[in-house]
Amino acid sequence: MNKITVVAVDGQQQEVTFNQGDSLMEVLREAGYEEIEAMCGGCCSCATCHVKIDNQATYKLAEIEEDEEMLLSMTDDYDQTTSRLSCQLSMSDAQSGMTVSIVSSD
Repeated sequence: MNKITVVAVDGQQQEVTFNQGDSLMEVLREAGYEEIEAMCGGCCSCATCHVKIDNQATYKLAEIEEDEEMLLSMTDDYDQTTSRLSCQLSMSDAQSGMTVSIVSSD
């Protein structure tokens, strides 16, 4: 079973399982993380599913696309090296063991 560690906005950590092909946004919402608002439903148009992931190359994440980076750059907590929109990440075995920090949308 594939697992990631999720760090909630309040700092609490939890291991969450996922299936290959799930979007990270769906995984987080199904795990009960209400901080992942995903107001656009995963269409890459709102940035309310902002997360931070260190060592992205280690987990073979897809390169960030221009529209995703543009949305993220307008957020208060944007970090060019760690910020991603969870709706744009399709999960695979390569992401097992990854740590995802949820960013507050406030």
